[in-house]
Amino acid sequence: MSRLGSRQIGAIAAFLLAVVLGMAPVLTPTAAAEPEPEPDAVTVAVHALEPFVVETSSGELTGFSIDLWHEIAKRLDWTTEYLHTDSVGGQLAAVAEGRADVAVGAVSLTADREQHFDFTQPTLDAGLQIIVPVHDTRPSVPGLGGFLDLLFSRTMLIWLSAAVIVSILPAHIFWLIERRSDKPVVSRSYYPGIVQSFGWGVGSLVGSTTTRATRAFTQVLAILWGFAAIVFVAFYSANLSATLTVAKLDAKIAGPADLYEKSVATVADTTASAFLRNLGIDATETPTIEDSYHLLREEGYDAVVFDAPVLRYYVAHRGEGVAVTAGPVFQDENQGFVVDINSPLRKPINQTLFCMREDGTYHLIKEKWFGDNVSTSAADAN
Repeated sequence: MSRLGSRQIGAIAAFLLAVVLGMAPVLTPTAAAEPEPEPDAVTVAVHALEPFVVETSSGELTGFSIDLWHEIAKRLDWTTEYLHTDSVGGQLAAVAEGRADVAVGAVSLTADREQHFDFTQPTLDAGLQIIVPVHDTRPSVPGLGGFLDLLFSRTMLIWLSAAVIVSILPAHIFWLIERRSDKPVVSRSYYPGIVQSFGWGVGSLVGSTTTRATRAFTQVLAILWGFAAIVFVAFYSANLSATLTVAKLDAKIAGPADLYEKSVATVADTTASAFLRNLGIDATETPTIEDSYHLLREEGYDAVVFDAPVLRYYVAHRGEGVAVTAGPVFQDENQGFVVDINSPLRKPINQTLFCMREDGTYHLIKEKWFGDNVSTSAADAN
């Protein structure tokens, strides 16, 4: 019985060994037999907007957002197919309809968009800003029209009237005394004597007179009247300067509160247009930012309101000498990439963005397109 049991055990062991050896080629992975998986192809919706998405003369894409995406795709071993659209709305529609996997560019993160899409980690801290024509910020040179406006302004008429009124009494005193002189400097008759005396009074008030007092009393009167003239001219100059300053302040644009009653352009269906509507500011909404630039350059518009990085890049490059930023950045907002809700791309994109921030790659790309600090104030300079 023991010998039989041993033979049975040996047979079973030999059978199992043969089975294992026979399955070894199947269980052992053969790297050469399996082809290397191809990188995932990702469709990216873009629309040209400097400096985020810039199309070169050869048709290639570059820009801040494009450089970020190229680095992300490179690290994740993804290939990219670009889908060109004409606006941020077109990008969002492409993602919503499944024609694109991700929207890349200057897309602002808003509560309304968050209800329909998922956003990646912010790619840029941005906001809105204003640009105005260059001539609006330069000291104005008075022309003939400005001189006439000032000459017939309410302030000028009030002070000229005041000069006439305050000169009436001294003019009569001067005429009454000087007419009795042996060689009077004014006519002894009331007319034209009073006119001559009145000319002395007004002339003394403004520091220019050809009539000299010859009597002791009128000489003392002339001295006192000279001091009064100093005070009068000082008050007149101060009020005139204040009037001019107020006029300049009224015409200056330094923030959103100064946009009322001004001709303002912005891009339709953007956070900038929504912001202006909420404030009750009547703005012309154009299809593209280039159309808004045209209104500022060629149509005499007072201001353009849009994403701060876009406007600053324009002012520093194509808009140099044409427009300048006015006031600081307002309505702070973040920008990022957009994917569909629960998209499997969101997590790897975020992880890669974090890695790029940690190893300094993100900051190098940001500095390439925006300089050391994208948030510098307007005084230093969707």
